[in-house]
Amino acid sequence: MTVTDALLAPWLAGDPARPLITFYDDATGERIELSGATFGNWVAKTANLLRDECDVEPGTPVAVLLPAHWQTAAALCAVWACGAEVVAEATGAEVALADAEHLEAAGAAGLVVGFSLDAFGQGLGDALPRGAVDYATEVRVHGDHFDPLTPIGDDAPALAGADVATVVAAARERAAELGLGAGDRVLSTASWPLATTGGLVDGFLAVLAAGASLVQVRHPAGDQERRAGTEKVTRIL
Repeated sequence: MTVTDALLAPWLAGDPARPLITFYDDATGERIELSGATFGNWVAKTANLLRDECDVEPGTPVAVLLPAHWQTAAALCAVWACGAEVVAEATGAEVALADAEHLEAAGAAGLVVGFSLDAFGQGLGDALPRGAVDYATEVRVHGDHFDPLTPIGDDAPALAGADVATVVAAARERAAELGLGAGDRVLSTASWPLATTGGLVDGFLAVLAAGASLVQVRHPAGDQERRAGTEKVTRIL
């Protein structure tokens, strides 16, 4: 069982029509809301892209050089759906997923997948390094369902050296410690640094493990308390 199977599948088995992630970028004015079903489709599309075009397979180290963003959440779940390991550094990684700010660092990996993070799905265009894959343009053609080729063991590497069982247990433990439940709507302005996994566990995986929904804010500005009221937030991280 992968991290994605353990944490996302139970969420989708409940009410997949309810919001899983509501994403704001206060620098651009962007707001996008993804239901569980829609998020699951993005995970499947991304996993198919990684496997079919980037040769990501069980055990492949994949560097994720991306900010706290809904596309990052989908990419993380897709990497795990493939049975691959998420790492923080491009050096030694076979594939690196990077936004425009981190494309140069991503070049240390064998293959770069560039993320524009554009709200309207525009690619990176001329900013994309030669030989790199443009996520925004390539992911669209891939299927909304992903079938893994081989089963993944609980002892398979998943996140910065920690195995699947350890990551899943940490997410569930933090969900309990934070008092998160399936009815919660959690607002977070936290980043997800992979060098230390605590931010990712608290800011995303624990929310997923609890069956709660996430309101993630990038470049926070203005009155977050007012936003919390508008979004019917029950918890603020």
